[in-house]
Amino acid sequence: MRAENLTGPICVHAEAPVWSPSWGGVRWVDGDAADLVTLREDGIHRLHLDDTYAAFVRPRVGGGFVALGARALHLADAADGPAHVAATFDLGEARFNDGTVDPRGRLLAGSMALGDAGAVGRVLRIGPDLSTTEVLSRVTVSNGLGFAPSGARAYYVDTVTQRIDLFDVVEGELRGRRGFVTIPEEQGAPDGLTVATDGSVWVALWGGSAVHGYAADGSQIARIELPVPQVSACTFGGDDLGTLFITTSAQGLGADHGTEAGSLFAVRPGVHGMPVVAFAG
Repeated sequence: MRAENLTGPICVHAEAPVWSPSWGGVRWVDGDAADLVTLREDGIHRLHLDDTYAAFVRPRVGGGFVALGARALHLADAADGPAHVAATFDLGEARFNDGTVDPRGRLLAGSMALGDAGAVGRVLRIGPDLSTTEVLSRVTVSNGLGFAPSGARAYYVDTVTQRIDLFDVVEGELRGRRGFVTIPEEQGAPDGLTVATDGSVWVALWGGSAVHGYAADGSQIARIELPVPQVSACTFGGDDLGTLFITTSAQGLGADHGTEAGSLFAVRPGVHGMPVVAFAG
C-alpha cells in the first residue's frame, strides 16, 4: 500500500496532523518554523505562533484552538487565530513534542529531552483551568499518544524504547503500563500514532519509510510505504474519517537530500478514525 503526496515538500519538520471540521480540513505543525499549517479545499494556509517551536495543536470546545509550543500553551478563540500565550511551563532540559486530548477533554502534553539530557521528559495533564498534573516521568522522546474507541485503553510511544506501550484507563488515570508492540530497529523507530474505530493502531516509523497498522491484539495488519525516510505522524480525516493523513520530515537531512520529505501524504487503508476530542479549556 502506497500513499499519495498531497502538498509537495512545503515543510522542514511536518508533525502532529489532526483533522477538524472547525478549521475546515487537516492541520499539522511545521515544528522548527513554529507554524501551524492547514490544508483546505482552497489551498494551504499558515499561521505562525510566537514561539521557537510548534509541538501539536487541537481544537477547543468553544471554538478556536490550543497549541503547544516549546514550553508554552497558546490559546486562540478563532480557527485561524490570533493566538496568545496562556501559560508557560518549566520543563528543564526538555521541550514539548507531541500529545493529545483525553476522553475527558484534558490535554496530555509530552516532552522530549534536548541534546544528551537523557530521560528528563514528562507527560503532563493540563486541565481546562490550565492546572497541571504529572502523568509520566523519566521520558526521553515522548511521541504518539491515543485512546481506544472504548476509552478503556491508551497507547503511548517513548521513541527510544522502540515500543508502543499500552495502559488501562481507570477513572481517567493511566494504569498498568506494559508493552503492546516492539518495533525492530531495522524497521525504524515508532513516532506519532492514531487509533481507528476497529481498535487498530497506526504508527509512523521514523527512519523506516512507512506507517504500520496493528490490530488490537498487536498483530501487524498493514504496511504503508512512503518515499521518504522520516515518517513522523498520522491521523484519520476526511468527511468519512477514512483517509489516513501522514506527515514527513526533512529535519537534519541537508539541503541536497533530493526526496519528498516535508510533504503531507494520504492513503485510504480501509478503516476509519474517530472524531478528534476537543480541549475543554
